[in-house]
Amino acid sequence: MSFSVWLAFAAASIVMGAIPGPGVTAIVGYALGSGRRTALASVAGIALGNAVAMILSLAGVGALLATSALAFAILKWAGALYLIGLGLYTLAKAGRGAATAPQADAISPRAAFFGNLAVGVFHPKTIVFYVSFVPQFISADGSYAAQASLLTATFCGLVAATDTAYALAASSARSWLRRREVALWSKRASGGVLIAAGLATAAARAK
Repeated sequence: MSFSVWLAFAAASIVMGAIPGPGVTAIVGYALGSGRRTALASVAGIALGNAVAMILSLAGVGALLATSALAFAILKWAGALYLIGLGLYTLAKAGRGAATAPQADAISPRAAFFGNLAVGVFHPKTIVFYVSFVPQFISADGSYAAQASLLTATFCGLVAATDTAYALAASSARSWLRRREVALWSKRASGGVLIAAGLATAAARAK
């Protein structure tokens, strides 16, 4: 793989990372509802999820998902239901006292990590995208494994950087949202954003 090919892939990865998707939507929801630490944990989760998805796609699982409606549906609904359930949980907790205890019942970093890990791994359209997009940058003259590893590390690292920027921006905006008079609506907004991320995952189609 030439440097110019790698550079083109890196540029495409940055653009993809900057475009909000279910992962970014969830990160913003975690930041608004539970703060910077939880949001950054969710960034780590989506980064690991992206890596797993890329490895699976380059190993041939993406081709299976592209042709198997059942496999695609199972992965899609697993991720979607997890996010929607987490969003509903956040809304329920907000209705039980967010206005009087802004920090109560915040989603833990551990839960956020595994939540976005599910988004990365169980968002099937992402795996199908990897299997159709990434191989275009792999040269037949070089080692497939080495090139695939480099592209996976490049994509996951750059997208993690853009996701971190979203997390920091949203958590900074949360500082004024923690005021007592707006805390309830902050919790409701974070729950709604998580549900929206789940619905976006549920709306994914194989093609």
